[in-house]
Amino acid sequence: MKLRSFILIVMLATAVTPLHAQLILNTKQFNPKGETSLSRQKDLLEIIWPAGDGKFGKVQFDLSPANALFKRIALGSKTQPVTVSQDLDAAFLLTIGKRDLLSQNGWNIFFDKVPLRPFQTFPVILKKTSVTVKTVGSRTVVSIGSLTADRFSGVLEITFYNGSPLFNIAAVMSTQAEASAIVYDAGLISRTQKWKSLSWTNTADQIESAEIQYADSAKNLAVKYRTIAAQSTNGALAIFPAPHQYFYPLDEAFNLKFIWHGKNYRKMLDEYGIGIRQELEGDRRFVPWFNAPAGTQQRLNFFCLIGNASGTDVIDAVKKFTNSDRYVKLPGFKTMSSHFHNEFIMNVVLAGKPVPQKPEFVEVFKQMGVDMVHLGEFHYTAHPKGPDSLRLRELRALFEQCRRLSDKDFLLMPGEEPNEFFGGHWLQIFPKPVYWIMSRNKNVPFVENKPGFGKVYHIGDKNDMLKLLQDEQGLAWTAHARTKGSVNTPDIYNHEDFFKSDRFMGAAWKAMPADLSQPRLGNRVLDLLDDMNNWGEKKTVITEADLFTVTKENEMYAHMNVNYMMLDELPRYDEGWKPVVDAMQHGKFFGTTGEVLMHELKVNGKLSGETLKLNTDGTADVSLKLSWTFPMNFVEIISGDGEKVYREKFDLTSTKAFGEQQFNFRPKLKGRKWMRLEAWDSAVNGAFSQTFYLEAAEN
Repeated sequence: MKLRSFILIVMLATAVTPLHAQLILNTKQFNPKGETSLSRQKDLLEIIWPAGDGKFGKVQFDLSPANALFKRIALGSKTQPVTVSQDLDAAFLLTIGKRDLLSQNGWNIFFDKVPLRPFQTFPVILKKTSVTVKTVGSRTVVSIGSLTADRFSGVLEITFYNGSPLFNIAAVMSTQAEASAIVYDAGLISRTQKWKSLSWTNTADQIESAEIQYADSAKNLAVKYRTIAAQSTNGALAIFPAPHQYFYPLDEAFNLKFIWHGKNYRKMLDEYGIGIRQELEGDRRFVPWFNAPAGTQQRLNFFCLIGNASGTDVIDAVKKFTNSDRYVKLPGFKTMSSHFHNEFIMNVVLAGKPVPQKPEFVEVFKQMGVDMVHLGEFHYTAHPKGPDSLRLRELRALFEQCRRLSDKDFLLMPGEEPNEFFGGHWLQIFPKPVYWIMSRNKNVPFVENKPGFGKVYHIGDKNDMLKLLQDEQGLAWTAHARTKGSVNTPDIYNHEDFFKSDRFMGAAWKAMPADLSQPRLGNRVLDLLDDMNNWGEKKTVITEADLFTVTKENEMYAHMNVNYMMLDELPRYDEGWKPVVDAMQHGKFFGTTGEVLMHELKVNGKLSGETLKLNTDGTADVSLKLSWTFPMNFVEIISGDGEKVYREKFDLTSTKAFGEQQFNFRPKLKGRKWMRLEAWDSAVNGAFSQTFYLEAAEN
């Protein structure tokens, strides 16, 4: 249908008009004066939005019950659209299981094995009963209802982003059932045979293409960048998930073939399609799936990017949203990642196996743009309590390999997850190699000199451990706080001397547990940071990966995160890494999934970790330089008075993809003792600062 034959329906923001006898179009919240236009004729509804580079994206919805929803998807000039795909339906498979809310710590549980209990997969059924189109900042949201899948119901939501050929398709669904745990597969199903070929990037980072065979049964693919593209005569359409939100926490970052293509996927989607998927049994360790508490709006979603060139070109465009799965360099910062149980020492070096000149795990980190890695070796594989000869041999091997594998552009820092003395699970770092043994008999001194090793510590209890941290200027912190082996920590020891010491840094953040209704990741530890601030403790939170195997084959980026440490230079191994430890302790860094970066953040001229005086009216001047890839959603300033937590959200839905901007906020902070800042985008990627400490202005 040519655009000129459409009848413009948007006359007033209060318009509510029938498309046909059963379906109502609601445009009360649509801005007819905005950049996006809306038109319809009978059952056909078309959205036209500016897609950047002088082009316009055009999606034509067919709202009749029997036809494919996406009649036409096009990209080109406003008057001469070029069809990229047509006659497509959005498809979702929702798998529903049961969360264990009793054995550990409720919704924060990780040690759950949902697929070992009864579960069932349901196709999500769309009935085109109503349509709402609304303007939200620089984006347009089309909601089509209703959706049902067993006990879940909701609407289909398609979001178009001005300035980019990007849109998001989401089944927004909720349930009143208690203790639900879910995963979902999704994609686009073709009712015709207009796609010609597929493209994807294999795990060796090489593009592969194949002609589409519409009769072929569906198969799963292990790919890099979590993307598959379908090409037609005049362009290509790529499908990919939110790069971090879609991946619930696991111990391993195995590539579990997160892409599918073909006919009759899972014997539930009859026609040919492409999409994203989850392996129901995960890494076959602990498999918690996603939380779906009663009444929450779960966003089962995926992104589409369209282009007028080849599938390879569209995939290259998708890669830009994650900087090709790399952490970009930022002047004045060095990237650092923590908590890896790779066990290179015990499984390779001391196992008598050939020791590679360039171990794969080091190459993986370098390719991802990680400048510094803090290890978690000897995780139940070594001899932390001795005998001394074995423990010292293991530590020496660790220190030698870290020295060998570090260079002017990469620092490998030894570290462990001791899990002794303090309670729960915790990690430590020293600013240089330190020999210490996690046992001490009555007649053994706290510290002694041993030939060939120098100073050696024996640790017998929490007091010894604190003294070691003090003597060697090390840091300890709670690993995976309030979950896993730290269910009750640091809460149960927040009164202890070691916790109150400046040697106990705080905790570590990871996107765990997973909940698709949340606009941010990792609330568990962000909320803990607020609690620690209200306890009156000056603590910091680094990001942690908490992963075992590290290989090029793995889906590392989805499970990764990084700390941008305020360092001008990378420390050399032989000179020690005290600047890193100091930055960790004093809050001179921000944590991020990688897509959102805080180039600069100052409050009344101060940096995070510092104390500032409020303005005389109880406000503060917040200066934030932010950059992002996906369009932003919001910045939130969180503060506290020692008892309550306060939140002030600043809407950023007017931003567009690939932006950089200086923001200035003036929050009201009278009576508050601390504040911090978070920034989250439309794919639920984000960054968070460390704490600023507040004092009232002098009269």
